[in-house]
Amino acid sequence: MDIDAILKRIDDHLDESVARLFALLKIPSISTDPAYDEACRNAAHWLREDLAALGFLAEVRDTEGKPMVLGFPNEVAANDKPHVLFYGHYDVQPVDPLDLWDADPFEPRLVSREDGSQMIVARGACDDKGQLMTFIEAMRAILAVEGRLPVPVTVLIEGEEESGSPSLPGFLAKSASEIRADAALVCDTSMWDAKTPAIALSLRGLVGDEIFIRAADRDLHSGVFGGAARNPNHVLAKILADLHDDTGKVMIPGFYDGVGEPAPATLANWDGLGMSPERFLSPIGLSQPAGEEGRTVLEMVWSRPTCEVNGMIGGYTGRGFKTVIPGEASAKISFRLVGDQDPDKLRKNFREFVKARVPADCSVTFKAHGNGPALRVDEEWPMLKKGAAALAAEWGTETAMVGMGGSIPIVHDFKHKLGMDTLMIGFALEDDNVHSPNEKFDLKCFHKGIRSWARVLAAL
Repeated sequence: MDIDAILKRIDDHLDESVARLFALLKIPSISTDPAYDEACRNAAHWLREDLAALGFLAEVRDTEGKPMVLGFPNEVAANDKPHVLFYGHYDVQPVDPLDLWDADPFEPRLVSREDGSQMIVARGACDDKGQLMTFIEAMRAILAVEGRLPVPVTVLIEGEEESGSPSLPGFLAKSASEIRADAALVCDTSMWDAKTPAIALSLRGLVGDEIFIRAADRDLHSGVFGGAARNPNHVLAKILADLHDDTGKVMIPGFYDGVGEPAPATLANWDGLGMSPERFLSPIGLSQPAGEEGRTVLEMVWSRPTCEVNGMIGGYTGRGFKTVIPGEASAKISFRLVGDQDPDKLRKNFREFVKARVPADCSVTFKAHGNGPALRVDEEWPMLKKGAAALAAEWGTETAMVGMGGSIPIVHDFKHKLGMDTLMIGFALEDDNVHSPNEKFDLKCFHKGIRSWARVLAAL
C-alpha cells in the first residue's frame, strides 16, 4: 500500500469527508423515541447507500426494533489476510434539555476556538456518527488510491445502541455465520488526552438490580402511625448503608471472588499515565476519591468492582411537603464487574444479602436489569500490537493502553458469542459533551481519526 498517497488523499478531501458527516448528522436518529422511527430508518438507508458506493454488498436488515446496516466485502478474502468486522451505531441520544443547546442539535456546524482549532457541534458528532465515519472515510481513501482494501472488511452498524440494543442479541444469533470474522474493530471509545491515542484493553461487566421494600398496604399519615408502623425508607436506607464498610469495601459475601489483581507491568503502565485524584476528579467539582482505600483512581475505575446506588424512591417526592410514611420504597443498584466475577452468582449473593436484612412485617421483591461479565484483551495479541504501532506512527507518541470503567455490551457478545477479540480504538475527548447539550467532536480528531484507521488497516 502507498500509505503516503492515501494520507495525502485524506488531507486533500477532508472538506468532502466533513460534508458527508454533516449529511448524516442532520438525520435525527433518536432510537429511544418512537417519533423518530422514520429518521432512524433514513439514517440506515443513508449508510447503506454510502457503503454501496464504496463497492460493498450493502443491505438494510429489519429487526423487531430499528434496522441494521450490513456491508459485506465484494471479493473473496485471501487466506493469509485477517477478515475484520467493523461495528458502529447510527442512533443518537435525545437532545433534552433543548434550551441548553447553542443551536439546533441537528444542524451541524463548525465552531472555531480562540486558538484557531475547530470542532464539529451536533448531536451524534462524537457518539457515534463522527467516530464511525472516521472508519468509512479511511476505507474510501484507500479504495480511491489502491482500488481494494488491504484486508476484507464486513461492516455492521446498528440503530439501538443508545436504547440498550434490544434487537442485537437475536440478530447476532441469527446472523452469526454471516458476520463472524477473525477480529472486530470498534470506534466508540476515547483518546487518553488530546495528543495521545489509546486502545482499550478491558471493559467492566455489569449487573443491574432493583429492590422493592414493602411494609403497610398503603401510604400512611405520619402523625397517626409514626413511631408504630414500619417505614420502608428506613429499612431500605439501612440495607444500602450496609453494602459498604468505612473503607469502601463491598460487604456482600463472595463479592470479590474472581477479581484478581492487575499485573505489575500493567500497574506500572497506569502509573506512567500520571493520573492523580485531583486531575481525575477536579473537572467534576470533586477532590477526594470515595472508593476502596489504598487504590489509585485508575485502579478504582479500571480494575476494581463497584456497587453503586443509582436511584432511590420512597414516599412523597413532589414539590412542597407531605407527611407520609410510604407503603413502599425502592432503589436501583448497579454493579460493575472485573476479572472472572460471575454475574449470576453476584446477583444471587446480593439478593440474599438484602433478604437477610428485611425485618418482620416487610417484604422484598426484585427486578433484574440485565447482566454481563467483564472482558479483557490479551496484551500480547498481535493485532493489538499492530494497531498500537499504527496509532503511534500517526500521533507521534506511544499509544496508551487503558482500561474502561464502563461496558460495551456488543464487545462482550463478540467475545462470548462469536469468539472474536475486539480492537477498541476511539478518538473522543473527555470534553466532547457526549450525551449532553452541545455535543462536539474536534475536527482534528475526526481528521486524524481517518488517517489513523488507514494506518491501522494497512498494518493489519
